Amino acid sequence: MPLKSFKPVTPSNRYKMWPTFEEITTNKPEKSLTTPLKKSGGRNNQGRITCRHIGGGHKRKYRLVDFKRSKIDVVADVLTIEYDPNRTCRIALIQYADDVKSYILAPAGLKVGDKVVSGEGVEPKPGNAMPLKAVPLGTAIHNIELRPGCGGKVARAAGQQAVLASRDQGYASVRMPSGELRRFHENCFATIGTVGNRDHMNEVSGKAGRSRWKGIRPTVRGMCMNPVDHPNGGGEGKSKSGGGRQHLKSPWGHTKGQKTRKKHNPSDAFILERRKKKR
Repeated sequence: MPLKSFKPVTPSNRYKMWPTFEEITTNKPEKSLTTPLKKSGGRNNQGRITCRHIGGGHKRKYRLVDFKRSKIDVVADVLTIEYDPNRTCRIALIQYADDVKSYILAPAGLKVGDKVVSGEGVEPKPGNAMPLKAVPLGTAIHNIELRPGCGGKVARAAGQQAVLASRDQGYASVRMPSGELRRFHENCFATIGTVGNRDHMNEVSGKAGRSRWKGIRPTVRGMCMNPVDHPNGGGEGKSKSGGGRQHLKSPWGHTKGQKTRKKHNPSDAFILERRKKKR
């Protein structure tokens, strides 16, 4: 999906790169597959802000996307390619032979009129879902299940893909989008192809207002605050935390760059090669 640039007649247009939306075929979602989406403003059930810089934004409805693809060997027709405000990729509305409609993530190259199907003996083409034991080695896949039957969890963002590297003793080794090599059970389902809207990473908002449309509030650097408001605040002029060369911290005292993953995580047994290799 290409991006379009604008003449720099205003400061916001100078660097703005927005999608053309030319692959979108309708602007009205399927009513039966939408549900209201309540805004939290970053607050928990006690009314306290637990996630900063969230608030406002355009009203949305959540699209019920089928990540499980549990209708086996039932062919479906692609009716529309639609914009989803809740995710970076596009979604496709499909209708099965028994007239049941569903949303799926739209892979690159999927068009209206194409047919998709889920099952073990299906053709490995974009949009089809199949277990890892049936996917040819070296195939690009997305929407991968972590456990059989739990629904796709891995590689769902715009432009992402994983690659099936090998199979051995009931498990498949998959090269993740991050570069990590991870084992999955061979009965886990995955969808063939790369997630669409691959140019999303090259988009340039161009102005602060577009972030507010998305519900993203302004972020102020801790260095610009007073000492009472942030550990990095204060000091004469541009300084590091009160004028001294102290370690930068978050408002809650965590050192910047501190590892947040548990040392003995049960999922370590499935990771064959780390994203960041030790030197």
